[in-house]
Parts: sequence; C-alpha cells; structure tokens
Amino acid sequence: MPLNAPNILTLLRIALIPVFVLVYFLPVSWANVGTAGFFLLAALTDWLDGYLARRWNQSSAFGAFLDPVADKLMVATALIMIVANPKLHPPLLSTSLFSVVVLVIIGREIAVSALREWMAEVGKRKSVAVSVVGKFKTGVQMVAILLLLYERPVIGVSAFRAGELLLYIAALLTLWSMGVYLKAAWPELTRGEGESR
Repeated sequence: MPLNAPNILTLLRIALIPVFVLVYFLPVSWANVGTAGFFLLAALTDWLDGYLARRWNQSSAFGAFLDPVADKLMVATALIMIVANPKLHPPLLSTSLFSVVVLVIIGREIAVSALREWMAEVGKRKSVAVSVVGKFKTGVQMVAILLLLYERPVIGVSAFRAGELLLYIAALLTLWSMGVYLKAAWPELTRGEGESR
C-alpha cells in the first residue's frame, strides 16, 4: 500500500466516519453543526485526493480500490444515521419514503460496485467508468446529506427540508445513472456462454 498523499486523505476520510457518527448523537446543541462540519471535511478530502492523484501522478491500484469504498461507507453511514434518529428537528416529510430512498441509494451503490467488478473480470471496466450523470448524482447527494445533517435554517430556508428534497432528486439521478451503466454493460451481461469476447 503506497502511503502517498491521496491515499492518506482517503484513509482520513474513513477515519472521520466514526467521528461524525459520535458527534451526531452527542446530547449537545452544536451536534448538528459539528456533524455537518466533519462530513464536509470528509467530502472535501474526496475531491482533494482525486485532484492530487492526478496532479502529482500518484494514482495507485490501492487508491482506485479504496476511494470508492470510502465514499460509499461515508454516504451509507450518514443516511442510515438520519433514518435511525428518532429526534429529527424538523421531522421528515415522510419517514417511509425517505427510508425507501435510502434503500434505493445504498442498493444502487452495491449493484454498481458489483457490476464494475464483474466488468473488470471480463476486461470491460472502462465501459462502466463513472459517467457525467454519476458525477452529478454524487454532487447532489453530498449537498443533500450535508444539509440534512446541518438541519438549521440558512437565510430563512430550512436546510433540512432542502436536503430532503435534494435527496429525492439524487435518488432519481441514482436510478438514471444505474440505467446508463446497465445499458453500457448489457452486451456483456447478455452474451452467451460460448460467444467470444
């Protein structure tokens, strides 16, 4: 495992997960602000490690494996935390809908990860590389989670409500981007056993 700057930042992102979980459930008035701050810091390391890996030519197989794992752990943890919190202020518009959306987002991440792994085995990994829709989905999702964690009003607008609505949009983008990946992989998925690749 090369301990270069991008990989250290990725490991830091994973290390921040238990920190923002702990802060989120602390019985203190600044818990939401603190959680949002740690989540924002983790999200910034996601952007920075990719930038540095390209800028300093420090990409590695370990980094390529660990970076998406760190992202998925961070997102899944934050969303489950919110669903599991019985004392949300303000409450969710619909706990049932929100729970389904969280399941869709986490389920999609697992499915796409499995799809990419399988496509890599058949030598077609590049055909399911991150798409523009996938990148946009990630951006909307990160902003949504940040607002949900922050909860407090921003310039008179409920950050929590804005985050909830953005997460529903992110769920639609999640399904759209999964469709893009499945379409790209479909020729390989439907190829017969005896057909040559």
